[in-house]
Amino acid sequence: MSVTHDDRPRVVFILGPTASGKTAAASILHAEGEGDVISVDSAMVYRDMNIGTAKPTAEELRQVPHRLIDIRDPSEGYSTGEFRRDAIREIDDILAAGRTPLLVGGTMLYFKTLLEGNTNLPATSPEVRQALAERLECEGLLALHAELKRVDPESGARIHPNDPQRTLRALEVYHQTGRTLTDFWQEQQRQPLPWRVQTLALAPAERSVLHQRIEVRFDEMLNQGFIEEVEALRARGDLTADMPSMRSVGYRQAWAYLEGQDDFAAFRDKSIAATRQLAKRQITWLRSWKTPLTWCDMTASDAVSHLLKTVRDVHR
Repeated sequence: MSVTHDDRPRVVFILGPTASGKTAAASILHAEGEGDVISVDSAMVYRDMNIGTAKPTAEELRQVPHRLIDIRDPSEGYSTGEFRRDAIREIDDILAAGRTPLLVGGTMLYFKTLLEGNTNLPATSPEVRQALAERLECEGLLALHAELKRVDPESGARIHPNDPQRTLRALEVYHQTGRTLTDFWQEQQRQPLPWRVQTLALAPAERSVLHQRIEVRFDEMLNQGFIEEVEALRARGDLTADMPSMRSVGYRQAWAYLEGQDDFAAFRDKSIAATRQLAKRQITWLRSWKTPLTWCDMTASDAVSHLLKTVRDVHR
């Protein structure tokens, strides 16, 4: 049987939970001439949020430039639609230079939107959003998520009960239009991508290894001055705890600590637990991925050779 040749340009997706070695993998591939890096991370887009996002250092970025890092002020929003537009622009630019785009990160919704396109969602309504924010303050997130499960069971099952940003957005769409977020997704027409996508999923073989890496990395962040970083952001005076940037894992817990809601030990424990929960959700996304995945364990002794072989062995 003949094999159909796919002559579309290749794009490499490198996905994985937090602390799985994505930055290291990107650096290795770039150093070996395998492509140029585009960040797929909803927190790294923000300037002055460096330590808590595990953003590559200035020296690392000089050696391995990452596109779509430091492109927004923490006071600004950044939607999945904006990411898709920006990512396509960067992909086209890298391909035009004869290089392979390496899209690296853990924001699974960004990858999904890039693959499947945008829904024709209404613009954010400040009035509806404010009303929901007030309800969140009075009723709590679990009550709002329970409402979401009633009006939009599919979105309620997909969105984690501890995810205020997506819970509020789904309810906002419903209250603003009378239609569910699921309705908008289902009517969306998928457009075929002009590239062939190779997808690598990074995760340690043992969950306990990932948990340990998360704890060690968070303590390193603390030693590097993470608390001072959040103090400086709070001191600006134009940021609040409910902004998307400050709802990022770690920053949310640090903000509460600096407001006196927790002591240091509780802050550390909550931050590590929240990061582990984030990793669990990311792995769940990966296990439900609809296109073929090649799994790589960056903690394995043969990680580098396996990574390079996987990327190089694909039909070009």
